[in-house]
Amino acid sequence: MSEHAHSSGARVYVLTLVALLILTGITVGASYINFGSASANIIIAIVIATVKVSLVALFFMHLRHDNPLNAIIFISSLIFLGIFLAFPLIDIQSRDKIIPNGLRVREQVAAPKQAAPAPAAPAHH
Repeated sequence: MSEHAHSSGARVYVLTLVALLILTGITVGASYINFGSASANIIIAIVIATVKVSLVALFFMHLRHDNPLNAIIFISSLIFLGIFLAFPLIDIQSRDKIIPNGLRVREQVAAPKQAAPAPAAPAHH
């Protein structure tokens, strides 16, 4: 193997590592953000994880230079994973919230209205 091929291979690995570290930082940052619903948060986390898995499969597992059939199998597995995860998310969103018995839930209670002042008692002489 020539020196040029070795250094360009190492460069690809280092760039892939940097991309994975950046995506890990984005994952951690996204975990502190509420995107509106639990489903949206989960979908964003799964999309970021899918990009990271794709980078690992393409470069570290050499899928990029492998038989195209393996790439088709990998892509179809990601599509089916998305389909299998979409149905439970849809189901969860369609259900009412159930509060288990015995669980104390803080309710938003309006501040009590101030009682009207008591009428003045008649003065006794």
